[in-house]
Amino acid sequence: MSKSSSHLEFLPQQARQQLLLLGENLTIARKRRRESLRTWAARLGISVRTVQRMEAGDPGVGIGIYVSALWVIGRVGALPSLADPALDLGALQLSILEASQRGLARGARNNDG
Repeated sequence: MSKSSSHLEFLPQQARQQLLLLGENLTIARKRRRESLRTWAARLGISVRTVQRMEAGDPGVGIGIYVSALWVIGRVGALPSLADPALDLGALQLSILEASQRGLARGARNNDG
């Protein structure tokens, strides 16, 4: 594995599984459209081998290539919702925790007086 891709060793298993599913779904989308690997490669401006790697869920394939494939199948518009702040449960939980801690601190100050 090259130095530039050594970080891929640390890809969480759940993330790796989802990437595999994305690749499988892109394969199905291509086949349902009756397009060859060569046709998709030409449409995406990449090699056939890179299309094969993408469809295999290879985490070394650049995100721009995955985004281009999503554009080809008309799904690129779904990307912004993946990191929608309103759906970020981790940040929401942190906000709630911080708010409750502020409330407890205020309550303690009010009880001291």
